[in-house]
Amino acid sequence: MKAIIIAAGQGQRLRPYTSDRPKCMVEIQGKTLLERQVAAYRAAGIEDIVVIRGYLGRFIQVPGVRYITNKHFKHNNILESLFCAREELVGDVVVSYGDITFHPDVVRVLLTKQAPSMVVVDLDWRAVYEGRDDHPVAQAELCAVEEVMLDAVGWASGAPAHRVAELGKHVDGDRGMGEFIGLAKFSAAALGRLCALYDRALLRGRDAPFQHAPSLRKAYLTDLLNEAIEEGEFVHPFWIRGGWREIDTVQDYERAQAQVNW
Repeated sequence: MKAIIIAAGQGQRLRPYTSDRPKCMVEIQGKTLLERQVAAYRAAGIEDIVVIRGYLGRFIQVPGVRYITNKHFKHNNILESLFCAREELVGDVVVSYGDITFHPDVVRVLLTKQAPSMVVVDLDWRAVYEGRDDHPVAQAELCAVEEVMLDAVGWASGAPAHRVAELGKHVDGDRGMGEFIGLAKFSAAALGRLCALYDRALLRGRDAPFQHAPSLRKAYLTDLLNEAIEEGEFVHPFWIRGGWREIDTVQDYERAQAQVNW
């Protein structure tokens, strides 16, 4: 199992804390977001960790981690940043956004699940948005789901399960059952299918619209997942209740200093 952390963004809404460092190097209670993620992955047995860096990338330094540079971080978004590590998208892989912190148990339990494509979704997301004025619900990557029978997708017979119907910032609060936290796990076979869909989109050009993004350059990981869902990919939600935080704004940072207890 390999972990890939997407940490190339400029973190403009987190300034002044990101004026001299990338988002992932901002400290929460004396430990950077990147150090927290790396520690959580290693506690779960993942030693092969790749960080995709861009903005002030020279300041991203954690022992035992490999690095890939997104040279065009000023002009692209999460999906294009991830595919800077295209050669690393083989085997079983966990992918995470670089501006989140999560309890080590989240990734530890995630690794025990056998679904080929799985996204971590917080059912208690509404509580996080109480008083979160600088990052309102309209900016949440919410997840809409539908119930299916597992035998319909080749798993254990007759058991009901949820599959992701749609996810992203365009999913409104009435349809969103939970919030995608920016942490996902893919099998080698699922990654192969996702890469094929990305290649198909790339043939249309990086400036062509892609799902809900104005262009492939500006697409999110959720846009690729929605494309896969439309093509029949079964994306399974892994439910959690809290135990994570996104650090996107100064307000998020200040709240996390008081709320993060892992």
